[in-house]
Amino acid sequence: METIQSNLYDHPRYYDLVFGSDWKSEFDFLLACFQQHVKGRVKRLFEPACGTGRLLYRLAKAGYQVSGLDLNPKAVAFCNDRLRRHGLPETAFVGDMTDFELPRLADAAFNTINSFRHLRKERQAEDHLRCMAQALRPGGIYVLGLHLTPSVGSPLDEESWSARRGNLCVNTHMWAIDYNRRSRQERFAMTYDVYTPTKQFRIQDEIVFRTYTAKQFDDLVRRTDVFEVVTCYDFAYDASEPIEIDPETEDVVYILKRKG
Repeated sequence: METIQSNLYDHPRYYDLVFGSDWKSEFDFLLACFQQHVKGRVKRLFEPACGTGRLLYRLAKAGYQVSGLDLNPKAVAFCNDRLRRHGLPETAFVGDMTDFELPRLADAAFNTINSFRHLRKERQAEDHLRCMAQALRPGGIYVLGLHLTPSVGSPLDEESWSARRGNLCVNTHMWAIDYNRRSRQERFAMTYDVYTPTKQFRIQDEIVFRTYTAKQFDDLVRRTDVFEVVTCYDFAYDASEPIEIDPETEDVVYILKRKG
């Protein structure tokens, strides 16, 4: 199989298939969180690192006013094209999630699949939370999902899954290359094995994430002092089943409420 070394985010069609096939559970979970944790009507939503807009356009079709930003122009173009095809405003824009402003405050925001951990430095994480707080109305929530580093046992270091849409199939494999507790960086290799009726090939890339123990994330929230943690869930996306974080917990969705 031919292997192409390339930025995975530069291939939005394949990325959308890989990460968009299980959208329904996240979609329903977000609606339940808005209802449970936000006082008053929720109508304006914002997604930092929106990528291909796999959730954004569905929320727009459900009647919400949505916007999103992403650093990757190809992902943003894909997202806006999708919004346009569904007769919706093109509201995704290229931007840095550590330095942005919205023209109107959102009622809620979400970032559910680890994109937050792309921010490799503590200052970037702090700037992101402050920007998010400024983008939300008082009492608005930020639904933030990430993999924590457990303080007991070893973190999950390998994962594979497949997705299919029509004649397109993508098999995905992700595995840890290096973990540095001191620098708090975790390096992964990731491949897309792409199958179409006429060809097959592999796209390979490396991804670097910042690591967080539960205490390190709690310290970040306290230090920035713009959000409070309302409750937590896991990646089962069941809004009726909040969790208590213990030393072995890895998958967490934090419900952060803007202070003030």
